[in-house]
Amino acid sequence: MKYQVAADKERLAEKARRRDALKADIPARVQKIVIEQLQVDKNRVDLDSSLANDLGMDELDRVELLMALEEEFDIEIPDDVAEDGWDTVKDLVNLVQERLLD
Repeated sequence: MKYQVAADKERLAEKARRRDALKADIPARVQKIVIEQLQVDKNRVDLDSSLANDLGMDELDRVELLMALEEEFDIEIPDDVAEDGWDTVKDLVNLVQERLLD
């Protein structure tokens, strides 16, 4: 029984380490996708950048950006979430984290 408890604790600890590593990697991956999809200079993109106002995202870009995020992270973004609720790169990071880590 002690061995099983120790194994369970180790498995949970490893899962937490992987989740933390993934979470740390998400902002850079999201920024890379934003740069590629919106074809903007990487120096213009930070977490507080407004996708529409600062980076010129239009409605078609919005759809393509969401599709690229879904593909990159192997997630599904529901239509109600896709329609609103995000304006900045940080909002996208939060959206991806919610979909991945919940």
